[in-house]
Amino acid sequence: STVAILIDHEFAVAPAVLWGILGTPDRVDWVPGVTSCSFDGEVRSLDLPGAGAIKERILRHDNEKRILEYTCFESPGGLESHHARMEIIESDTGCRLHWETTVAPVAIEPFIKGSMDGCISRLEELLGL
Repeated sequence: STVAILIDHEFAVAPAVLWGILGTPDRVDWVPGVTSCSFDGEVRSLDLPGAGAIKERILRHDNEKRILEYTCFESPGGLESHHARMEIIESDTGCRLHWETTVAPVAIEPFIKGSMDGCISRLEELLGL
């Protein structure tokens, strides 16, 4: 069975500013633990020292709607299935990041949730919030 993890986070920046980071598939300075990334137009490969390599396929990259969907199909952590969707929505004070990830097995949920929370903290640092 799968479990869904949802983050809905407000950022006090214009949507285009946040999309400038998240909408660039080979930009990974907002992902804790990742030292490098290569992107071939479809698959991005991330290197995590100590953990190994992760490969993600970009399924949808919509600059107009600011939506990025991706699936992790190779990882060292016993991941059975993974699908993530990020959408940046304009708000009164800036924008909201709606980030939903569905994963299996359920046991991996705390690790994925921790990683997503870490990304949010790093994004706030990068944006000077």
